[in-house]
Amino acid sequence: MPLTEIKAEIPAATADAIEEVLLEQGQDGWSLREDALARRAWLLGIFASEAEARAQWSALAQRLPPGACGPPAVRELPESDWRDSYREHFKAWQFGRLHWVPVWERPRFQLPPGDAVLWLDPGLAFGTGNHETTRLCVERLVGLAERKPRFSVVDAGCGSGILALSAVLLGAGDVAAFDNDPEAVRVSMENAELNTLEDRVPFFVADLGAGLAGRQADVVLANIQADVLMAHAAALVAAVAPGGALVLSGILATEGAAVRRHFESAAPRWASDARTMGEWSDLALVRPA
Repeated sequence: MPLTEIKAEIPAATADAIEEVLLEQGQDGWSLREDALARRAWLLGIFASEAEARAQWSALAQRLPPGACGPPAVRELPESDWRDSYREHFKAWQFGRLHWVPVWERPRFQLPPGDAVLWLDPGLAFGTGNHETTRLCVERLVGLAERKPRFSVVDAGCGSGILALSAVLLGAGDVAAFDNDPEAVRVSMENAELNTLEDRVPFFVADLGAGLAGRQADVVLANIQADVLMAHAAALVAAVAPGGALVLSGILATEGAAVRRHFESAAPRWASDARTMGEWSDLALVRPA
């Protein structure tokens, strides 16, 4: 599947400011590349088509400092190029007894006795576990599983399927997962097949409102940007079963206090707890039994 790369050089001194814009806006598909020795930097995007790349560029350019970028270069990117690019950034990691390992490392990986492994090939979908927002969710999930051996899960915004599939390996008996991006759902289903879990999780395309409608689970996971979480607070809270937990991530640390106030107002008398990892924070709320 050929993709489109759009790339523009930026002054190295503006890289931090531009990265902050990407974080604040939740701009998927974009990344920064820097050469510290040469003191050069580039803004790089990878999208499904040239039309999408140019539309995303137009939207992003309006939020950048004046004169921050020159005209972008656009080229078709062969599949081998983008696969090699994302593989450079996905490394095996573990938390507790659960390991998340790139499938291309399968021939060399040695699983310790008693541990479990989830093989992943994320493609363009978000969710390798190498990002702080995913790690925050995974650590919460592992902790919840240790306290409750059988539980149900709804994964809202499933990305690569990492959270939903991890829940199955941790003992969840009823797991459902959805994303508004068809590509994310496709990748999630492929990762389920890699782990012979294709019959354990129904992945489907839906936005938050439709995906949560009529559903309730012991654990509801949502690794989505803060403004979207707050806009759907009522639906997220309603989806948590009595005694269950709502785990939210994708929240910039600078937004954490506002998100916590918003959800504590939407779920009064629920216990709440927040953590920070790098520039990101999470929020866990527990519904009274």
